Amino acid sequence: MFGRKSRDYSPEEWEPVIRSSICTGEKVAGFKNRHTGVFEDVMLVRAPSDVEVFRQKYKISAETKIPTIY
Repeated sequence: MFGRKSRDYSPEEWEPVIRSSICTGEKVAGFKNRHTGVFEDVMLVRAPSDVEVFRQKYKISAETKIPTIY
């Protein structure tokens, strides 16, 4: 898990998302393939500042809404 720390992502192919566990509330930032629906995790989210780190690392603008999936 979290083996691939850096990746270039294509917005046409990948959507940034936060995956949250219904049971534990643990959150993981990653990318969901727009065609297959496959989720690839990138980093653990422990605080709101981690989401900002995720945005900066992958150049995701502040205007882009990052949905949460369960």
